Amino acid sequence: MASSTPPPVSEPQSFTAMDKEMLNIGGTCQYLTCDSYDFLPFRCESCHGRFCQDHRTETGHKCAHAGEWAAKRLQQQANRTSSPSLGQKPTLLTASQCSHPQCKTLIDTLNSVGVACSTCNRKYCLKHRIPEDHDCKNIIPVGARQGLRGPTQADKARSALGRLKLWGKEKQAAVLPKPKPSTAASRAVALNQLKRTAKGDEKVPLDKRIYLHVEAEANTTTSKLPKGAFWYNKAWSIGRLLDDAAKGLQVQNVNNRGGGEEERLRVFHVEGGRLLEFAEKAEDVLAQGNTIVLLRGVGPVTAAA
Repeated sequence: MASSTPPPVSEPQSFTAMDKEMLNIGGTCQYLTCDSYDFLPFRCESCHGRFCQDHRTETGHKCAHAGEWAAKRLQQQANRTSSPSLGQKPTLLTASQCSHPQCKTLIDTLNSVGVACSTCNRKYCLKHRIPEDHDCKNIIPVGARQGLRGPTQADKARSALGRLKLWGKEKQAAVLPKPKPSTAASRAVALNQLKRTAKGDEKVPLDKRIYLHVEAEANTTTSKLPKGAFWYNKAWSIGRLLDDAAKGLQVQNVNNRGGGEEERLRVFHVEGGRLLEFAEKAEDVLAQGNTIVLLRGVGPVTAAA
């Protein structure tokens, strides 16, 4: 009877060999002051090092290439969205410029986004994104026809002059105050009544005061007080008197800020039937108890006025 061959006896595996196999599973933390062994170490995508749980973040192990992974991620997202300017240094070749004529800011970049204006069809930086900041009302929209432009300054001036004439002739009874009393006694009574209700600067001497009825024409101005009785210094110019009258009726006055005639206030003398010039003296063109009306956008004083 043939004897069976005994199975080979395997040599016992040493603990040293088992330890080497276990070392191939994990790794030692590569932080300089940490040698702890971790079976599941964390990999830093910026420096490609292996770290334990305590030093897994870029801040935790003081990564020498901190931020590289985030930059690469942004670059990949930019490539997917077909926006090559994102993640790159903005230049005139890779980015567009703010449409404001005095702004050199590059927009549509990583650090500065562009904001489109739906009114003028242009793109601006964050500083000039508001219509008032880039003077949107005076800009011709991109793609608009030239014939669709708004009225010119000359058209506005002619329209204002026609409005003034129409107001002075056809609507005088409805807009202007009622005629003053004709007799001397009735005029004296009316003037005394005006003096009792008038307001003004207390520093103006009594002998220098001129008492006037002041109104704000509703079709051209917006005021909190439509009319009032005031006294002024008769030595003042019409320009200074206008400033004080606008303050008294709480009418917005932008005469000293520049701008066009469509925003300027003018003084219309009812009894004289004309616009007064800013340089004229109140005592030369006005009398006690007269009425002046504040109007806006009627244009400069002309001989026809």
